[in-house]
Amino acid sequence: MSTNEKAELSHDVKMFRKYRNLLAELTRKNVSLKYRNSWLGILWSFLQPLLNMIVLSVVFGGIFGRTGEGITCYPVFLFSGRLLFSFFTSSTKQAMTSFRRNAAIIKKVYVPKYMYPLSSIFSNFVTFAISLLCYILVWIFFKVSGFNGGSGLTITWYALLFFIPMLILLIFSTGVGLILSVLCVYFRDIEYIWDVVTQLLFYMVPIIYPLSRITSGWIVELIKINPLYSMIELFRQCVLYGQPMSWKLLLYASVISIITLAVGILFFHWKSDDIIFHL
Repeated sequence: MSTNEKAELSHDVKMFRKYRNLLAELTRKNVSLKYRNSWLGILWSFLQPLLNMIVLSVVFGGIFGRTGEGITCYPVFLFSGRLLFSFFTSSTKQAMTSFRRNAAIIKKVYVPKYMYPLSSIFSNFVTFAISLLCYILVWIFFKVSGFNGGSGLTITWYALLFFIPMLILLIFSTGVGLILSVLCVYFRDIEYIWDVVTQLLFYMVPIIYPLSRITSGWIVELIKINPLYSMIELFRQCVLYGQPMSWKLLLYASVISIITLAVGILFFHWKSDDIIFHL
């Protein structure tokens, strides 16, 4: 690393420390604005994933919900995958449009531009963390009632490692969000393209179905290449299955997330100074 690069890195670190309180305030503001005009407010962080789980369980439960095919309790299996995937899609979509939504402020007040996509991602992570309480309640309900094979649910001390796949997903989402936030300034069509991509990803990741139901070898390998599969499977291993996390999946997901974040930071640093001219 050259002297200039070290000086720039040192400056960026100092600026981040200087504005870290602003980042926290922007994150808090995004969380409060999300439910500002709704009657139930923050309770939607519980109700929305719960209602999504109920709808998807009714629609796909009869097809993929048979116990014993890689599934212990289908609603909880579905909830665990849907929860992580929803955080990825919502955080990246909000990060992608963060500059357009804050264009008036960006043109008038100097703030490090990465604060806007970061605050969008972190606010969704707060909502994601709150939604985990709903997941716990759903887990307890099916365990106690025994519905849909819920009596087979088990919990071990490996569940305490749930934060590891969550952190990896946060890193990955941050890298993707930084890239999309810049691209969307230059190419507005990215917003619509990303909607299609996320819909495709939903069916290309074992969220509503177990991987064991896929019989085609090349499709299985294609699914495993997707880093979202590794992150969701790591979460299910420690929380749903009560098993130790696969070190291969953990290594793969960690490396991909760090590389994605590094690419996102470099790409953002390269184009961030020109963003204001395209808003």
